[in-house]
Amino acid sequence: MAKLTSMLSNYFGFKEHGTNFKTEMLAGVTTFFTMAYILLVNPSIMGETGMDLGAVFVATAISAAFGSLLMGVIANYPIALAPGMGLNAYFTYTVVLGMNVPWQTALGAVFVSSVIFLILTVTKVREMIINSIPAGLKYAVSAGIGLFIAFIGFKNAQIIIPNEATYVSLNPELVTKPEILLTLFGLIVTALLMVRKVRGAIFLGMLSTAVVGIAVPKLLGLQEIVKVPSQIFSLPPSIAPTFMQLDIMGAVDLGLITIVFAFLFVDLFDNAGTLVGVTSQAGLLKDNKLPRAGRALFADSVASMSGSLLGTSTVTSYIESSAGVASGGRTGMTSVATALCFVAALFFFPVVETFASVAAITSPALIIVGVLMASSLKKIEWDSFSEAVPAFLTIIMMPLTFSIATGIAIGFVFYPLTKLVNGDGKKVHPIVYVLGIIFILRFIFLGSI
Repeated sequence: MAKLTSMLSNYFGFKEHGTNFKTEMLAGVTTFFTMAYILLVNPSIMGETGMDLGAVFVATAISAAFGSLLMGVIANYPIALAPGMGLNAYFTYTVVLGMNVPWQTALGAVFVSSVIFLILTVTKVREMIINSIPAGLKYAVSAGIGLFIAFIGFKNAQIIIPNEATYVSLNPELVTKPEILLTLFGLIVTALLMVRKVRGAIFLGMLSTAVVGIAVPKLLGLQEIVKVPSQIFSLPPSIAPTFMQLDIMGAVDLGLITIVFAFLFVDLFDNAGTLVGVTSQAGLLKDNKLPRAGRALFADSVASMSGSLLGTSTVTSYIESSAGVASGGRTGMTSVATALCFVAALFFFPVVETFASVAAITSPALIIVGVLMASSLKKIEWDSFSEAVPAFLTIIMMPLTFSIATGIAIGFVFYPLTKLVNGDGKKVHPIVYVLGIIFILRFIFLGSI
């Protein structure tokens, strides 16, 4: 064991980063528990497309383990990866259910976007694109996805229901329906845990909701809300129903260009923001630049490609990795430890199978993640109307049209227009003009996105 620890110390540079094996392992476990909710939420969301729940669970765990391992070993950063929140919702509700695209074709779109992302990374075009997109639009996309995810959480929990007169309204059974009351309990508990900055708050909130959902009806003799898992441990379910089922040729179709772009765009900036944020917290930035950024983005793009082959949506870096950094994680060993935890999680499928289908357990997590993503609203220049209009339209159109891609498209159409009228047209990068024209043509010739 001592020899192995010494080898790991030399490889990851424990001394240079002021850390040790024990600290890195504990940091990795901490990161895992802060993002373990994805093991429940991702199969729950993607299962609505008709994909096999067990297969998606295995794909989620393996892709998270593989991506985190790559990030740790290749880039030596304490950043974990898993299928991204927002992108899985876009995959399910916009692409598959909204546009009636087969989930196999949607997986093909994820694969194609990952290949493009890899090419952009290797050729360093990625940096040019990131630098060309206005900061306001980047923040708006993140906030818009947050509202979109939260809306899905409220909808799935039946807190918000359809209304012919107002389109949506608050459920009149809000304080009488047991399932909604359980959701509200989970939301309150999770929010309080977040306020107290408890590590793994979202995951602990889900577990608390499940326990209450099982115990309270039994104590009061009410109808069962949450079933007790038949067992805790089991061998992982088969991944065959989703493994290598992607339709790449179908995804190359002209009508799916916008879908591929949406996957690519969100992944591109989600990763950039997470990498800078977490590494800044860990003190790993040098001259305000990220060393080995190419390796980190290479790991992400390869992880996304493998995820689509396994049967899940785009894999991306998780901001929850900051919890591991706060616990002392400074090297890729933290990510390796997180990867090992995801492998171990494969044997807990009976719990996921029981809880993933209960909206009262998963919906609070969606709402809280929405809150976290909406925090980027404060970074938008609301005092500048030429910035505020495209940002606001990007944000509001995502939940109103139930489409992340539509919000992105409208933002890119309005941004160059407002800047031209404002007299700042020369400050807008040519790439933004090109994208704006492409989206206008997309609306004209191919209808809604």
